[in-house]
Amino acid sequence: MTEPTPARPARSEASVGVVQAIVAYGLWGLMPLLFAAMAPAGAFEIVAWRIVFGLVFCAVAILVTRSWLRTRSLIAQRRVMLVMGLAAVLILVNWTVYVAATTTGHTVEAALGYFINPLVTIALGVVVLRERLRAAQWAAVGISVVAVVVIAVGYGQVPWISLALAFSFGLYGLVKKRVGGTVDALSGLTIETVWLLPIAVGALVVLGVTGLGGGVTFTSEGWPHALVTVLTGPATAVPLLLFASSARRVSLSTLGLTQYLAPVMQLLVGVVVQHEAMPPARWVGFGIVWVALVVLTVDSFAASRAARRRTLPSTAAEPA
Repeated sequence: MTEPTPARPARSEASVGVVQAIVAYGLWGLMPLLFAAMAPAGAFEIVAWRIVFGLVFCAVAILVTRSWLRTRSLIAQRRVMLVMGLAAVLILVNWTVYVAATTTGHTVEAALGYFINPLVTIALGVVVLRERLRAAQWAAVGISVVAVVVIAVGYGQVPWISLALAFSFGLYGLVKKRVGGTVDALSGLTIETVWLLPIAVGALVVLGVTGLGGGVTFTSEGWPHALVTVLTGPATAVPLLLFASSARRVSLSTLGLTQYLAPVMQLLVGVVVQHEAMPPARWVGFGIVWVALVVLTVDSFAASRAARRRTLPSTAAEPA
C-alpha cells in the first residue's frame, strides 16, 4: 500500500509564503521598468493591453488549473458580479494613474502613494466601517497627514498622484472585503478584466482611429515591443496569485512588513534609474511617512502578541 505523503511542516509552509510575498512585492516594485520599456506607448494604450492580456493569461490559467466551474459559479451570482464591477472601476483608476505617473517622470510620487496606502486604509476603516482605532494607529494616521502637508508645501502643490493611488487602492480593498473569501484571486482578476474588456477595446479603437497619445504602437514598433506588451498580462496576474498564495501561509504582520518592499523599490527606480528629483522637502516628507509606518508596524506586532497571549490560557483550559 502506498505511504501517505507527509504534510509539509508549518515552518516550511511559512517560509514558502514569505518567499512568495517577497517575489510578489518585488515584481510590483519593478513594474515601472516594464512600463518604461513599452515606450512610445502611452498610458491609455498600456492599461488597455494590460487588461486584454491579463484576461488572456487568466483564461489560460483557469484552463490549466481546471477552475472554470468555480469561476462560472461566481459569474452567476449577481451580487458578486456587481461588487466586482465596482472593484474593476477602482482598479482601472488605480492602474491608469499609476501607469501615467511612472511613464511621465512621477514614479517617486507613485511610491509615496503606496507608502501611505496602509494609513489611508486604516482611515477608511474608521470612516466607512466605523472601526475603532488604538492610540498608536491614530498617531500614525496623524503623522501621515503631517507628511502630506510637508510634501505639499515643499512641492508647491498637493501630491494628487500619491493620494489618488492610495485612496483608489484603499477603496478597492474595501470593496473586495465585501465578497470576503468567496472570490479567489484568479477568479477575481478574471471577472474584473471581463468587466473592463469593453473599455479596453474601446480605448484601443479610439487610439487607433484618432492617433491620440501616439495611437496604437503594438504592431508598429517591432516584435520586441510587442513581446513586452504581451508580458503585461502575466506581470499583472502572477504577483497577485503569488500574494494570494502567500496570504494563506503567513501571518498578517509578516505581510504587513513585506508590503513596503514594493514602494521602496519604486522609490529606488524613480531616484536611481529614472533620475527623478528628490528635494529636501520631499525627503523630509518621506521620512515623516516612514516614522508613521514604524509606529503602525510596532503597534501591529504588539497587538498581535497580546492577542496570542489572550488565546493561550483559554486554549490550555480546553479539555483534551
